[in-house]
Amino acid sequence: MTETLQALEGTTAGEHVALLLALMSAIAHACFGALQKGRHDPWVTRGAIDAWIALLAAPVALFLVPWPVGMEWAVLVGALGIHFCYKLTMALAYERAAYTVVYPVVRGSGPLITLAFAAIFLGEHYGPWQWLGVAILSAAILALAGVNLRGAPVDPRALKAGLAWAFAGGMLVAVYTTYDAWGIRLTPDPFTFLAWFFFITALDFPVLMGVKLWRGTTSVAGEVRGLMLRGVIGALVAFVSFGGVMLGTRIGKVGEVAALRETSTVFAALIGWAVLGEKVGRLRAALMAGVALGAVMVQAG
Repeated sequence: MTETLQALEGTTAGEHVALLLALMSAIAHACFGALQKGRHDPWVTRGAIDAWIALLAAPVALFLVPWPVGMEWAVLVGALGIHFCYKLTMALAYERAAYTVVYPVVRGSGPLITLAFAAIFLGEHYGPWQWLGVAILSAAILALAGVNLRGAPVDPRALKAGLAWAFAGGMLVAVYTTYDAWGIRLTPDPFTFLAWFFFITALDFPVLMGVKLWRGTTSVAGEVRGLMLRGVIGALVAFVSFGGVMLGTRIGKVGEVAALRETSTVFAALIGWAVLGEKVGRLRAALMAGVALGAVMVQAG
């Protein structure tokens, strides 16, 4: 598998595979966000998901792939810090505001910065058409958040705090997307990076969840079975979501993969409509079309 990926790097076929991985990741990430924002405490839900991620990734990391060496350990520690901060902001945002408000803000505030980071730090080049496409995509996503905001019955102070944390999460999306792309390109075997990434970065929130349970600041009484089921499903979805986009950035351009992945907001809106009973309406449909148009412009550029 590693040889196949390496053979695809820098080829037209590799670009096509990278885009398919990004689209698959977009669908999975919309599902992942909805899972974390369910009826359970988002801190506990994320802790349950991460516990299953660590449990499932451990045998692969420890016994099936080569272990990291030298600088690769430092890269993984850096990923742990960045992703912990991202998960922290997401839990704080979901704790204070609605999923359909928070999720588009997080995804909409990151693509332009990701494109800039990829150009500055990874030496990738993008044309004016692609920059315009990402601008349209980001504007449509943020406008979608604004539309969702109008019907959100929530305390104004909590809403402001939720939006602030959501914007912080969006900035960290750009940071971790660029950093993870650099890390997986730096590691000769991409599956070494993926396996150890999932194992190491999943150790923090189960500990945090345990502390909250021990202190009595949250409870899972009567919900353990449902929470564990949500955790294992979330772990499997996370492998597709984060693993897919990282493999995509290994063989394709980071900005293009990241832009296509942000079509996850379209899938999130569809989940809100089909699962949560939310109305879509003409305006939301038009904005979702704007997201898709922006992503297409980035690829066509």
